[in-house]
Amino acid sequence: MLFGLLAVILAYLIGGIPFGYLVVRLRTGDDVRGLGSGNIGATNVWRTTGRLLGLATLLLDVAKGYFAVWLAARLTNADVGWMCAAAGAVVLGHAFPVFLKFQGGKAVASFVGVALYLTPLPLLAVMILFVVTVAVTRYISLGSIIGAGLYWLAVYLIQHPPVEVMVLAVLAGAFIIWRHKGNIQRLRAGNENVFNLKAKGARA
Repeated sequence: MLFGLLAVILAYLIGGIPFGYLVVRLRTGDDVRGLGSGNIGATNVWRTTGRLLGLATLLLDVAKGYFAVWLAARLTNADVGWMCAAAGAVVLGHAFPVFLKFQGGKAVASFVGVALYLTPLPLLAVMILFVVTVAVTRYISLGSIIGAGLYWLAVYLIQHPPVEVMVLAVLAGAFIIWRHKGNIQRLRAGNENVFNLKAKGARA
């Protein structure tokens, strides 16, 4: 119990490390919250400060999701319930980081890290769908929304996991879609920015 609670607290703090904010601040001196969409996620970093920093942000955010669940597994002897609780905590930490007055990213990258540890094959299926969606539409937000909405189904059909993992898949997917509510409004209005590999891309 004690180690499980510790794992959850640490996961939230790990999730709250604002890598997008940090890499931009350290490299350029700018506050990414004042650039582009103001989001600290990899897409906005890529769009406003370049591919290298955007990719670094993406990899670091994925890594913190993976590490938080890995750490929970070590602290709780791989207890699935506590691992899933830690997974939820790292996602919440990313979205509502205490270090930035609870104003964080949409938590897609950190959840990819979580899924990479807990459900790698369903994640692969969803990532293929994400890539196809973005390639066809050029909307990263749409790829994220569709991936989040179908993730639970991929988990159920491919992995047949314990109930704790299914609950996490449903709740995390719903949470990520909710975090994209602004993007959904812009998609409906037809004014969502498209993603461009070479220069500016989608609004994060």
